[in-house]
Amino acid sequence: MPIKSYLAHAFTGKKEELLGALQKINQCEVVPAKNEDVIVLVTDTSNEIEEETLKERIEAIDSLKILSLVSGFNPPQN
Repeated sequence: MPIKSYLAHAFTGKKEELLGALQKINQCEVVPAKNEDVIVLVTDTSNEIEEETLKERIEAIDSLKILSLVSGFNPPQN
């Protein structure tokens, strides 16, 4: 189960729009920064294929300017 964290930067004036779009995605936990136009995004998926599909979905959001991977963790499957 891949767990990844990203910093999502919105286009100028589009932070609330980006926040709303990200909050609609079930596999995402969204935390907006209080003093900057950045959003912390944590994703939790079942496998790498699902994670890549989710990343593509996030990158397709019109109000998203930059998506930067901060950390990724994929625990071994038993």
